[in-house]
Amino acid sequence: MIVEFAISMVLLLVLTLGFVDFGYALYQWNAATKAVEIGARMASISTPVAPEIAAAGVATTPGNPIPVGNYDYLCNGATSTCSCVGSGCVAGTFTAANFNRIFRGDAAGAGICPTRAASERPGMCQFFSRLQPANVLIRYTATGLGYQTRTSGSVPTITVSLQNMTFQFFFLGGLLGFADITMPSMLSTVTGEDMKSTAP
Repeated sequence: MIVEFAISMVLLLVLTLGFVDFGYALYQWNAATKAVEIGARMASISTPVAPEIAAAGVATTPGNPIPVGNYDYLCNGATSTCSCVGSGCVAGTFTAANFNRIFRGDAAGAGICPTRAASERPGMCQFFSRLQPANVLIRYTATGLGYQTRTSGSVPTITVSLQNMTFQFFFLGGLLGFADITMPSMLSTVTGEDMKSTAP
């Protein structure tokens, strides 16, 4: 009787803790999804991480649209670089302050993800506390919007995605040696806007 009870309790415990761990994995999935959505929204209304985007994608005739695929900037939080491909590329400079506005929002405190005041806009890290700058990729591409001589340059399509993120398992990892699982790449894409903010 005691042996059967002990076996049943172990199985029940593993099953219960497994439900808790997979529930936490679902929470991580939702938090990461919300983080990229917020990141894309912040990027669309903020100065680009690579400010040279305003001068990229030169059209041949003033007033003509910037050709599709004319430039493609990829700003990587892990390497603090912005690379660019395409005929309309201008070498990109990774601007930490512009990246931090997307990642941290308007919070001006110390640390990777400072606590924000109620009046400050949130950034990506406020929605997913495990997120680090190295996990964030921000891509600006020319998709035929905007035109030459426009004050703010072309209108990029902005994609924010995550890299090198894993689902963490606490109970199953400790009890059964269950390894963390790589989180699938998640991304959010929006069109850039004119309402850019450079305020702190």
